[in-house]
Amino acid sequence: MRTRARHWLVLVTVPNKKTALRITAAILKEKLAACVTAFSVTSQYRWKGNIEHAKEQQLLIKTSAPFEKLRKRILELHPYNVPEVLSFEVEKGFSNYLAWMQKESG
Repeated sequence: MRTRARHWLVLVTVPNKKTALRITAAILKEKLAACVTAFSVTSQYRWKGNIEHAKEQQLLIKTSAPFEKLRKRILELHPYNVPEVLSFEVEKGFSNYLAWMQKESG
């Protein structure tokens, strides 16, 4: 029986463009991602009892690689003690795009 390919959108926030480029380059080279989109964002969050704010980069990673493998690599490369690494399974999408994701990162 053939197993259905799994596709993920993974959110990762990093402190700056340099870190975004470094993580993006590594996971693309290692075929852990098919595509990474980076956005400049302002984050507000609670940290150690205080309300903080920071200018950051939000990475939107599109992948068919096993999530745990990608998560492990991100944690190796990430400078934060508690980085955001959130995954969302893609239930539906344009079949040609999903096939491309699978080819490039699955």
